[in-house]
Amino acid sequence: MEYWALAMFAVLFLFLLAGYPVAFTLGAIALGFGSIFLGLDFFNLLPLRIWGIMTNFTLLAVPLFVFMGVILEKSGVAEALLDTMGRLFGKLRGGLAISVVVVGALLAATTGVVGASVVTMAVIALPCMLKRGYAPSLASGTIAASGTLGQIIPPSIILILLGDVIGVPVGELFIAATVPGAMLISGYILYISWTAWRKPELAPAMDNNEEFGSGLALAVFKSLLPPLFLIIAVLGSIFFGIASPTESAAVGALGAMLLALLHKRLNLVNLQQAMQKTTRLTSMVFIIFIGATAFGLVFVGMGGDKLILDIFSSLPGGKWTFLILSMLLIFLLGFFLDFIEICFIVVPVIAPVAIHMGLDPLWFALLIALNLQTSFLTPPFGFSLFYLKASAPPSLKLQAIYSGIIPFVIIQVIVLGLLIAFPQISLWLPGLMQN
Repeated sequence: MEYWALAMFAVLFLFLLAGYPVAFTLGAIALGFGSIFLGLDFFNLLPLRIWGIMTNFTLLAVPLFVFMGVILEKSGVAEALLDTMGRLFGKLRGGLAISVVVVGALLAATTGVVGASVVTMAVIALPCMLKRGYAPSLASGTIAASGTLGQIIPPSIILILLGDVIGVPVGELFIAATVPGAMLISGYILYISWTAWRKPELAPAMDNNEEFGSGLALAVFKSLLPPLFLIIAVLGSIFFGIASPTESAAVGALGAMLLALLHKRLNLVNLQQAMQKTTRLTSMVFIIFIGATAFGLVFVGMGGDKLILDIFSSLPGGKWTFLILSMLLIFLLGFFLDFIEICFIVVPVIAPVAIHMGLDPLWFALLIALNLQTSFLTPPFGFSLFYLKASAPPSLKLQAIYSGIIPFVIIQVIVLGLLIAFPQISLWLPGLMQN
C-alpha cells in the first residue's frame, strides 16, 4: 500500500501537466485512492480537517494581507516611489535599475503581492529604462527579480502558509526572513553596480542636471513616508510583540485604506475591485489547501509518510543528503508548479522528515521560502516572466527576459547556499528578539 501512496504523486503530476485544476485534481485523486485502499469511512476524518483550516486564526492573515496589497496597488504609492527613486539614483551608472530594486523591496515590505509589483514596475519603469539605453535583458531581469522580493520579505503570504504547514510561529518566520531579504537586495544592487561599472553601455546614467536639493529631498521624504509608516505599523507590531501576524494584517489593511484615501484613490470602484480580487485570490489559496489536505490525509493513511522517512533515512549522509535533495526537488518543481502547489503538496511530505532528522523547522521553512522564490523566475512557468511579458512593450522579446533573469536566479541560489552552510545567518535575529 505504501508504494501505491507514491503512485498518487505520479498520477497527480500527469493530471497537472495535462492542465486539470490543481485543487479538484488533488481531491479527486485522494477520493479515488482512499476509496480503493482505505474505504469510504476513512473520509469521516476529512470534515474535521477542513473545519480546522477554516477556523485557523493565523490563516486569517492571508486575505487581510492580500487586501492590503491590492489597495496599495491602486493607491499610487508605487508610482511616486519609482519617480523619486529614479530622480535620486538616476545620475549613477545603473541608477535606474538600483532604484527599481529599492522600490521593489519597499513594495515587498508593504504589499507582498508579486504580480502587482512586477506589473507596476514594468508599466512605469521599463519603458523609461529602455528609452535611456538600458540593455533589455538587464532591465527586464531587474524588474522581474525585484518584483519577487515579496516572496521572502515580510509580510509574505508564502511565509504565513509555510508557518502553518510546518508548524512554525509566523512572527518568528517574519523576523528570520528579514536577513535573507536584505542579502538578496544587496546582491541585486552589487550585481547591477558591477555590470554598470564593467559595461557602462548596458546601464548608462541619466543625463539630467537635477541636484539633491531641498526640492528633491522633500519629494523623496514624501514618497518614502507612506510605505515606511506602513512597514513600521505592520512589521514593528509583530517584531516587538505588540500584535500577532493576523492582528497586524488588520492594521495593515486599515493603513493601506488610509494611504489610498490620502492619495484620493479610495473610491467605491477601487474598493469593489480590491475586494473582488482579494476574494478570488483567497478562495484559490484555500480551495487548493482543502484539496491538499484530502490528498495528505490519504497519503498518510496509506503509510506514504513512513515510506518517505525510511527512504531518506537509508541514504548516506543523513540529514545533509536529505536537505540537499529536498532543496533540489523544490527548485526543479518550481520550473513546472506554482509556489502554492509546492507548499501544499510537497512540503507536508518532507517537513515531518526534516523535523525527525533534527533539522530546525524555522530554518527549514526559511530555506523553502527562499527556494520557492526562484519558481517565479524559472521558465517555462515563471509567473513573474508572464506578468512582465504581458505588461512590457511589444519590442521586448521573451529571449531577453529569459537571459536577463539568469544572473538573479544565480544570486538567489548563492544566498540559499549561504543560509544552508551558515544557519545562524537566519537564526540569530529571532534568537536576539526572544532574549
